[in-house]
Amino acid sequence: MLLPLAGRNISYDIVGSENAPVVVFSHSLAADLGMWAEQVPALVAAGYRALRMDLRGHGGSGAPPGPYTIDQLADDVILVLDAIGEQQCHFVGLSIGGMIGQSLGIRYPGRVKSLMLCDTQAASPADAASRWGPRIEAILKANSLEPIADATMARWLTADYKKAHRGRWQQIRDTIAGCTPAGYIGCAQAIGNFNFIKQLPSVKTPTLVVCGTDDPAGSPEEVRHIASLFGNGTYGEFVGARHLPNMEQPDAFNAMLIQWINTHK
Repeated sequence: MLLPLAGRNISYDIVGSENAPVVVFSHSLAADLGMWAEQVPALVAAGYRALRMDLRGHGGSGAPPGPYTIDQLADDVILVLDAIGEQQCHFVGLSIGGMIGQSLGIRYPGRVKSLMLCDTQAASPADAASRWGPRIEAILKANSLEPIADATMARWLTADYKKAHRGRWQQIRDTIAGCTPAGYIGCAQAIGNFNFIKQLPSVKTPTLVVCGTDDPAGSPEEVRHIASLFGNGTYGEFVGARHLPNMEQPDAFNAMLIQWINTHK
């Protein structure tokens, strides 16, 4: 579905009973709402309504001129919630999606019942320029994300996952390669220009911060520290997973997610 706005659309998908509590899912940079396919059936079976959104310039969402900010991306979540008439939600975000969840907790505390933030950071990494600069240069030269697709997949999923799920692995790789350069660059610039560390202690929304223990983007110690910054934070982990534990270990991820939102519904 599309939410038409001035000069752009937001693509979203919503599954489940209209009377069920809403759980919003926000994906990683260069992914799309299909990243959460393993979560939707279990969530709906547990009595919830799954709302998945595409970031600006990702999937079916339009790419307005960048750079973007994390707060602007969080405002997009509120626009969709308002459009479907939902005042509150549980929120699940991974990587940049987790950063968006932090902005929601800080700026819209009345709209979120709980937060589950996965494999994320609380401020721009110190090496943001050197980390994304070469990637952006390669993307601009090719006018495509194809040059960075394989390296991104190596950070996201283990070799064992690729062997066991070749079709799903290829779907995700194709999604990365098909992401718009404008959307990727605009969102990467948002990641490179934020810092919520001083504001997180004010967030009283119950917040679960989790990671794959083999995620090269952040160690368990770093993610545990982020959890400790929240006024009501809890830490969880998925041993052996990389950046997408929701895909590598879907049963364990779904069990943790459903237990979490059941506790805070």
